Amino acid sequence: MQNQEILQQAAEQARGLAIDAIHACSSGHLGLPLGAAEVGAVLFGQDLQMDPSDAEWINRDRFVLSAGHGSMFLYGWLHLAGFDLPLEEVKNFRQLHSKTPGHPEFGETPGVECTSGPLGQGVGNAVGMAIAGKMAAAHFNTPEHEIFNHQVVCLAGDGCLQEGVASEAASLGGHLGLDNFTLIYDSNDVTLDAMADASQSESVLDRFAAYGFEVERVEEGHDLQALSDALVRARANTNGKPTFIEVKTLIGKGIPEVAGTAAGHGEGGAKFAESARQGLGLPEEFFYVSDEVRAYFDARKAELKGKRQQWDATFSAWQSANPEKAILLQGGLTREVPSDLMDQVQVFAEDAKVATRAAGSQVINDLAKAFPLLVSGSADLHGSTKNYLKEMGDFSRADRSGRNLLFGIREHAMGAIVNGIGYHGIFRPSGATFAVFADYMRGSVRLSALAGLPIFHIWTHDSVGVGEDGPTHQPVETTSGLRVIPNLDIIRPADPEETAGAFVAALQRTDGPTGLILTRQNVPNLNSIPVAERRNGVLKGGYVARKEEGELELIILASGSELSLALEAADKLGQGVRVISMPCMERFDRQDSDYRESVLPKSFRSRLAVEAGVSDLWRKYVGLDGVVVGIDRFGISAPGDTVMSELGISVDNVVKQAALAGLSS
Repeated sequence: MQNQEILQQAAEQARGLAIDAIHACSSGHLGLPLGAAEVGAVLFGQDLQMDPSDAEWINRDRFVLSAGHGSMFLYGWLHLAGFDLPLEEVKNFRQLHSKTPGHPEFGETPGVECTSGPLGQGVGNAVGMAIAGKMAAAHFNTPEHEIFNHQVVCLAGDGCLQEGVASEAASLGGHLGLDNFTLIYDSNDVTLDAMADASQSESVLDRFAAYGFEVERVEEGHDLQALSDALVRARANTNGKPTFIEVKTLIGKGIPEVAGTAAGHGEGGAKFAESARQGLGLPEEFFYVSDEVRAYFDARKAELKGKRQQWDATFSAWQSANPEKAILLQGGLTREVPSDLMDQVQVFAEDAKVATRAAGSQVINDLAKAFPLLVSGSADLHGSTKNYLKEMGDFSRADRSGRNLLFGIREHAMGAIVNGIGYHGIFRPSGATFAVFADYMRGSVRLSALAGLPIFHIWTHDSVGVGEDGPTHQPVETTSGLRVIPNLDIIRPADPEETAGAFVAALQRTDGPTGLILTRQNVPNLNSIPVAERRNGVLKGGYVARKEEGELELIILASGSELSLALEAADKLGQGVRVISMPCMERFDRQDSDYRESVLPKSFRSRLAVEAGVSDLWRKYVGLDGVVVGIDRFGISAPGDTVMSELGISVDNVVKQAALAGLSS
């Protein structure tokens, strides 16, 4: 290894940046930035192949800090490496509107590949990025031109590896043989409350070997040569296994008063900042970086830019030789979808009476033919969620071009991996499971909304209509629970044509995720409403499904399978009843005031909503004086139509409740 002396200086100065930033705001986590400083020096000073002058270069290595609480590790090294993160931003650590928030946030800081912080998520994201890297190579590389060959490196701690999502994702990553993925374990024997042996006694190294990783331990995690050798071996690995490197480090190294203890995890050592800086050989100047370290990383940045320019030449030749692939790739990078997607979905037969999950099978397959970057997967439920892409192959060790992902029974990993594919930035991924299991993946879903990822999920078996499986599988609260996540669109289509609109809406959205809530039970095709009105009405979130004749007497709002019920009730109640289909509250609320008023006039207060789930969210549309026919209890084990009737989701009950909503008898 060359340049050990200058990289050791860089490690000490990175420690100083972390100490100064956390001391300045009296908040943050010192343990990892200090303990893993040599890891950062080797990664950013020697190993990672990226272009700091272009943080979004498509063939860059991806570095993921799963242990996002140690964000000053990442910010310090991004600054030293020459990314667009000036020293002033490091000084503004954790301050309002800075590029250095408390935990790394995608889109806020150049060089941050994903929003991390909730422990373990980054491991799942990194597995997703590695899958996407393999997919990209399979879809776009040619025998003449290799444009994708990047690596994914993730740094995680004990807390990450104790979280189930990391175990789920790592198990799948080993099974898939993702040899473009290296997981570095910052093994410092400390968690937040206590030493790690208070809560774990397993051999983590053996666990990852059992997952199918190539494993090794670096006993001296502050030895630059040992770290360099391990990373060189990982990059050269072509044996069909991801790499797991356990690096034994001293948490809080550089602050003797807390080093190696649980107190070193957070900001506890900040009060010893002055003596620590002296011990590290730093001058009195705060946020100090020497000219020698600056010069080294400037030269490193120029070297990396030169390698990038060599790649640019290969890429240019590839573009010329493969114009159709080039257009497809560019569209993926800019999040474009074909403008005629809706036209690619065949119209359903008028007499169709199918579950929206079954309609979704036809829709997603029609769309997948028109949009080659659409990939989909399921948590071992393709036979039930119906989202399998026919004749498009399964992603596996043997077939990296397969567009179906078999996640196994790993909902949380599915969510994190789908996010990772979304972060990677080329493919449009989706995952599927039963709606009731969306709670298993809620942490990942929340982060996709926070990061604004254009991904979507298919959640089927949407209500007490699940029937005999009983209350454990009847998600009465799940749809509303998902609707309260900011920036997440939840679409519950009513029939096959609304289902077509729902999938197109999910693909057209570029600024956040979408969840599709689909039925197990069959629903009728609502032919009283023109096909275009149903499909395009979903894009707006809500629309008038039945216009009143004469004087308006009552408005009924409904979503999903309850729309047909509402329409039938309206026919019994009379000509003065308007029925509004509300498949997506979030989309409807984003429409301009004129459109919302045309659908749901503010001045008219006789309103009733019906949905086979908890009722409270519908109050924003019906008001306190309106009526909601919902289910504010857990379900029952019985045939689905019996459960619906027993719990009041019926035409007769809607007709009965209409009087309470203000309809004159």
